[in-house]
Amino acid sequence: MRTLSLTALMLTLSAAACGDQEIMSVESDLPVAASQAEQGFGMAASATYKVTVENRTAGQPFTPPLAAVHRKPLRLFEMGKPASHMIQELSENGNLDPMLGALGGNDHVKDVVVAFGPTVDPLLPGESVTFEIAGEQGAKYFSLVSMLVCTNDGFTGTAGRRLPQQVGDITTMYAGGYDAGTEINTEVFANLVPPCSGGVTGTGVSDPSLAENGVVHHHQGIQGIADLIPGIHGWSGAVARIEIERIG
Repeated sequence: MRTLSLTALMLTLSAAACGDQEIMSVESDLPVAASQAEQGFGMAASATYKVTVENRTAGQPFTPPLAAVHRKPLRLFEMGKPASHMIQELSENGNLDPMLGALGGNDHVKDVVVAFGPTVDPLLPGESVTFEIAGEQGAKYFSLVSMLVCTNDGFTGTAGRRLPQQVGDITTMYAGGYDAGTEINTEVFANLVPPCSGGVTGTGVSDPSLAENGVVHHHQGIQGIADLIPGIHGWSGAVARIEIERIG
């Protein structure tokens, strides 16, 4: 399995275009599914989905979206609940390594995809990325997460949405901006990941002095209290459009 460090990928926001988009996919061994087949439930039917993620903001880049197809017990995040370490690392530092490690070894996960943007690795404002992801009977739920790069601990995504059932069916959803509740929203470049300020200042490591013991909630948006500019980095309404079509 190829490993991916988005802490390193954050530096690509100011890099030149890298050509064709890349897609990384990880599939677990699913011992639970094998156990069910042995008990007489039969082999699970496979399914393939085409997913398109659009960045609807005017000036808020996303880290490459991570998508997973899974069984119902898995929830990457939940409103009103404390963020996991995986979500904290994603939303504060753009680091997907903890999440990739956990999902790759999770029996409830069928497939995981990290989709890179069409020009540079992050998904820039106004851009969209399309990729395929696999499912099967039982693994019929979809989750997606991506950091809002120019925030202290903001992210977007969806958790545990039902996948379209029949070939040709399409499900469209709009995702808002969420706050992980793990870091104070200073809006200071030195507290954000480097690409937000062109890679000159910033950090890819959580600062304990900014920690807060909150819960996942709707992000209040950019307030303009320091370096971030609401008219550039802010948003109104949904920040992402996610379309899922069953194609096989």
